[in-house]
Amino acid sequence: MTHRAGFVSIIGNPNVGKSTLMNALVGERLSIITSKAQTTRHRIQGFVNGDDYQIVFSDTPGILDPAYKLQESMMGFVREALDDADIFILMIEAGQKSFDEEVMQRLVSIKVPVLVLINKIDKQKESEIEPMIDYWKERIPNGQFLPVSALHKFNIDVVKNRIIELLPENPPYYPKDELTNKNMRFFVSEMIREKILLLYQKEVPYSTEVVIDTYKEEKEIIRIKAFIFVARESQRRIIIGHEGKAIKKLGIESRKEIEKFVEKQIYLDITVKVRKNWRDDDKALDNFGYQPK
Repeated sequence: MTHRAGFVSIIGNPNVGKSTLMNALVGERLSIITSKAQTTRHRIQGFVNGDDYQIVFSDTPGILDPAYKLQESMMGFVREALDDADIFILMIEAGQKSFDEEVMQRLVSIKVPVLVLINKIDKQKESEIEPMIDYWKERIPNGQFLPVSALHKFNIDVVKNRIIELLPENPPYYPKDELTNKNMRFFVSEMIREKILLLYQKEVPYSTEVVIDTYKEEKEIIRIKAFIFVARESQRRIIIGHEGKAIKKLGIESRKEIEKFVEKQIYLDITVKVRKNWRDDDKALDNFGYQPK
């Protein structure tokens, strides 16, 4: 029996719905989702396996003009995904009229298939969809176009089946019983960071990094010690809040989410530390896992 396997990179602007699509395609909640832009910082891979195929999806950070070294590293993850993809998924929001020109030029000239997904079509009139597709067909003539709603899982099965058809012949890249290339510590840190994005405002969530110091799995409970790093002392005070109320709420909300994910009782200890200007500190970025390969 012929086996097919390949890398499928999902790229797009911030907040276009890439993470929602990734989770829908994989069938698991691997990427955190909030209404705020720049939620995804890493390249997160999710595996979908069949008897005769393996799809390695990559959710990547939204494409932006870097303002500091952290964002430069985030764009490095995007470049990695561009380099090794067997199939590209470009996500365009319904009504969107432009995209990063450098990436566009690359997509137009590459030899591998490009699926262009027009997302959030549930918010559009049916008569508006075809003109949107025609608009992007002129710009990406080698693209294959599909309207989708990642949130409502409209056309997701069609996308998945088309990807399977386009996969090159290869043996599996990863064991068939694995779901992702990330470990449990990563997902726990991302769940805490998601709650920070939801509970705090302005620049604070974007100046925050979460590191899992210890993850000890006992018979009845998992004990987790997490450090939240911020760039300034004033941000540390905001994370903690008046009389510690803010960090208490963060801890409760994070613990609930982690327990749902691991299906086990959690003891979560969170400490907030200042790592000055860590987003522009090469050593800190390396320690936090933000240096692309």
